[in-house]
Amino acid sequence: MSGPGSAPHGGVAPRSRRVMNLAHFLRRTARRWPDAIGLAWGDRTWTWGGLDARVDAMAAALAARGVVKGDRVLVQARNGNQLFESMFVCFRLGAVWVPTNFRQTPAEVAYLARASGASALICGAVFPDHAAAVREAVPDLRLVVEIGGRAFGMDYDALVADHDGKAAPTADVAHDDPCWFFFTSGTTGRPKAAVLTHGQMAFVVTNHLCDLMPGTTEADASLVVAPLSHGAGIHQLAQVAAGAKTVLTAGERLDPAEVWSLVERWCITNLFTVPTIVKLLTEHPAVEAHDHASLRHVIYAGAPMYREDQKRALRVLGPVLVQYFGLGEVTGNITVLPPRLHDAEDGPGVKVGTCGIERTGMQVQIQDGEGRDLPAGETGEICVCGPAVFAGYYDNPEANEAAFRDGWFRTGDLGHLDAEGFLFITGRASDMYISGGSNVYPRETEEKLLKHPAISEAAILGVPDRAWGEVGVAVCVVRPGAEVDEAELIAWLSSEVARYKLPKRVFFWDALPKSGYGKVTKRAIREALEARSCLPLDGPAPADG
Repeated sequence: MSGPGSAPHGGVAPRSRRVMNLAHFLRRTARRWPDAIGLAWGDRTWTWGGLDARVDAMAAALAARGVVKGDRVLVQARNGNQLFESMFVCFRLGAVWVPTNFRQTPAEVAYLARASGASALICGAVFPDHAAAVREAVPDLRLVVEIGGRAFGMDYDALVADHDGKAAPTADVAHDDPCWFFFTSGTTGRPKAAVLTHGQMAFVVTNHLCDLMPGTTEADASLVVAPLSHGAGIHQLAQVAAGAKTVLTAGERLDPAEVWSLVERWCITNLFTVPTIVKLLTEHPAVEAHDHASLRHVIYAGAPMYREDQKRALRVLGPVLVQYFGLGEVTGNITVLPPRLHDAEDGPGVKVGTCGIERTGMQVQIQDGEGRDLPAGETGEICVCGPAVFAGYYDNPEANEAAFRDGWFRTGDLGHLDAEGFLFITGRASDMYISGGSNVYPRETEEKLLKHPAISEAAILGVPDRAWGEVGVAVCVVRPGAEVDEAELIAWLSSEVARYKLPKRVFFWDALPKSGYGKVTKRAIREALEARSCLPLDGPAPADG
């Protein structure tokens, strides 16, 4: 190790690595194609030149009101041109973009404001209670900008108009300067702010274009079907870098008919979503009513897709599916399964259940509880290193200590690598349960349940049991018009999995609870089971439905 004041290995003196400010993606694209459509939302469109000018104007407005490099700007808004612009406004100033999940409660958003140290708020007019809660939580909040009104803050579009033609200087940034606080979903407690940096995100954008959607150019179009505040925002940053237009859905709720209509209207070539939404879109009759031949990359992340859902989507859409595995802390950059490695039919050579191979520039290692590298085929914790890994959690040394070991980021997911380096995810470490001394990974049994013709969705979690320590409880959604009861389903499943993997109970619901990003969450299912008196299992008789 080099001592204080000495040069590191190679004789190169330490220096601050200046990097491109991410806002330059928009500037560069606007210079090349100023009159081309960059963003479409409903019946409105904005050119690249127009978007860049609006970002300049809003950056000048915020700078005039004291927002400087390093300030955190909280944004509570639905998808729209202002949310899209606010990312680049913050980047251009060197401020930190802190978007929320707009579905969060006022109290939850107030917590994010405190946890991030926000000094300014951009908030949709439809969220007055959120603005009030943030003001109460952060008494020294310096600035509130309101999108679509002026009831509780300065009107966003009025500020843009007032500062038209003006521009704040683009901030100089170094590799590790923060640009985005990406809040985790908080599955194990309060959400944590993962710090994303300008240098890291430049790699992520390059990697997205290299590994997920190669060949993307200014001739392409991307449809947004998820909140821009999280993974979809990272995806759209890559579109801006490539000059590909972004199309936003007009409705407040996901409407498959609108989605497929927009795919046809704009000749959409790529979209980013999660497996449950791919399932919803490909099972909707509108998919057959609209031309979707323009699609080249339907990218899904957040969780592996169940094999039966995957096969159905491939039969409907053709070879366009792209899977990636990655957490917010690694900005989605862990593995990729490109279209050529998806197959609609099982057979020799088809790797069923894999989420793919390491992304370019990233390394995956399966580790045991002591951090030792496990050989191919053995299950352990999925750990990762590489330029896409975040800088750490903001103001949370305890979480950082737990998240990193010997330079490896610990994902908390369990899985194994095969001899060729393909990764297979078993599930979250917290999902595994021990029944009669045997480890049970629910995903395997969930996959089997989905092979039953009557079952549309399934989730299994472990719960305490006096005899076996823990047992599985399944919650299933039955396809419209189909019928199956608990005893029949367990009997059918008994020929598919070992007895210790069988759920002790099966409950049938109309739908599984999902997060604001469309993912099925085991914590929400557990809470719903308790609310319906299904848990504990030795409690009063529950009611299905």
